Amino acid sequence: MIRWELIVCGLRGHVLVGTDAAELRPQDSVFAREYDSSRWYRCLRCDSWIPLPPPSAPARVTPPDQDEIEIPTRGKALRDKIVLRLIAVERSLHFLVLGALGIAVLVLAANDETARGEFERVLAALQTGVAGGPVQTTGHVGIIGELDKLFSLRAHTLREVGFALLAYALLEGVEAVGLWLIQRWAEYLTFVATAIPLPFEIYEIVSRVSVLKIIGFIVNVAILGYLLVAKRLFGVRGGGAVDRGQRAADMSWEAIERANPPVAETI
Repeated sequence: MIRWELIVCGLRGHVLVGTDAAELRPQDSVFAREYDSSRWYRCLRCDSWIPLPPPSAPARVTPPDQDEIEIPTRGKALRDKIVLRLIAVERSLHFLVLGALGIAVLVLAANDETARGEFERVLAALQTGVAGGPVQTTGHVGIIGELDKLFSLRAHTLREVGFALLAYALLEGVEAVGLWLIQRWAEYLTFVATAIPLPFEIYEIVSRVSVLKIIGFIVNVAILGYLLVAKRLFGVRGGGAVDRGQRAADMSWEAIERANPPVAETI
């Protein structure tokens, strides 16, 4: 099982309380304890105990009370935050690629005749210089075939394709922002936007299989499964109320105290 708290603390440092206090009180034992000449501070994120010497120049007499301390994101809330932000990064890449394609298609539509002529000249040069054979004007496959189909479209059709790509890019960008900010509406939007194209992805894989198509399909299915099961969309497994309750429970002093060793135990 991955301990996301340890990974985040390794990258951002531990969250310790009371390191600047002159004295420790009994009620502070949940996050700070004193043994001999050393103090042990409990990280409020990963629950690790860190030994440090008492402060040489304390900034305060005692640590803050529990109601003054902000508990860092931990437990389910932290795991959800990391996974959702990973999905947000993936959607951001979609936004950039689709946006670039949409702009390229609109530029192509505005310069249709010139671009078509350049494409045919480059294709002829490749076929005569590299393949060493006669110029082939039909039956292209792979990337050349896809480009040939693109250049065969009329200008107004190209504009429609370009605007459609930009609209889809905007949708992916909205998903990315919402997921990065951990918004519930973005989870629903991402689920719907990922589920609708799934039948077309299956058709594409069946008609012409490729490694990239299979990987993309697996990633999308994993995202749908995570959102539906782990995030409890559409009322699954208790819905959003249960999800919010679990997140709040993991970020409570009760959860921290349950994981505490007895005060009399030597750490």
